[in-house]
Amino acid sequence: MLVDFTAPVAASPAEVEAAAVSAEQVGYDGFAAAETRHDVFTTLALVARATTHITLQSGIAVAFARNPMNVAVLANDLQLISEGRFRLGLGSQVKPHIERRFAMPWSRPAARMEEFVAALRAIWRTWATGERLAFRGEFYRHTLMTDFFSPGPNPFGNPPVELAAVGDLMVRAAGRVADGLLVHPLTSADYLGERILPALREARGGSLDGFSLAMSAMVVLGADEQQRARAEQAVRGQIAFYASTPAYRPVLETHGWGDLADRLNGMSRRQAWADMANEITDDVLDAFAIAGDPAAVAAGLHDRFGSAIDRISLYTPYEADRYQMAAVRTALRKD
Repeated sequence: MLVDFTAPVAASPAEVEAAAVSAEQVGYDGFAAAETRHDVFTTLALVARATTHITLQSGIAVAFARNPMNVAVLANDLQLISEGRFRLGLGSQVKPHIERRFAMPWSRPAARMEEFVAALRAIWRTWATGERLAFRGEFYRHTLMTDFFSPGPNPFGNPPVELAAVGDLMVRAAGRVADGLLVHPLTSADYLGERILPALREARGGSLDGFSLAMSAMVVLGADEQQRARAEQAVRGQIAFYASTPAYRPVLETHGWGDLADRLNGMSRRQAWADMANEITDDVLDAFAIAGDPAAVAAGLHDRFGSAIDRISLYTPYEADRYQMAAVRTALRKD
């Protein structure tokens, strides 16, 4: 597996830039930035200028907050600035955020995402070949492109498109139109093997050749017992937060934990965030996170995901010890 570094979600653009420089210096293969408090494309433009060889990924950019033309331009520019090192990671977000935070339309997200990527590729094809832009879909129509607004063919080619997916419909959409899948941190080995991989293979005609799977995996690390205890509590809280979202209920159902999903969803509606971590039992924690010293964490990641995942990063919703993380990276590469 290639080992990537993911920037802290609350980091400023300047802090993300510094983290990327450090990640490249110590030998990570790739660097990902999320879109939470800042625009991921602006942040990665800084990163692209500050680094030379590490790959860069939007992990994720919110597709439905934009339209295919916006994203086509932004991704094309980042591919130019990074000289071919960019990987376009897209996600749908969930309905309340799209409708109430972004004031954008929401309907049939898997079908909309599949068409979004098809439109994106049609725009890139027009720029590369000069052919007339004539994309007409159910959700998007792009039928105008003049020379004045066309950047022309990208000398580094188009960036790979990777979709974040959890549910069956979105996984299948990724298999049909994307170059890779971004596996959600709330993914167990059972859910990956029983639900995601079969759906992908069916969507792709049986083969995953040329298709990339990347995952940010939750881990519990700490240099001493006190640090590990804080890390474990933070991970329990993050699992509870994700598991409270109805879109992730199928993951819990795979393990017979549908009632937990319902309970957590109810608690989230009551804003009982502080109590939700206590609902995450040791069995649930073990299904979605790997704990231990760096060697044990690396071995656990390799055992669970090594046969399917091409790229992996460590999801640490706490301030992780950088030496511990570096030791995991080193151990993963030895495996």
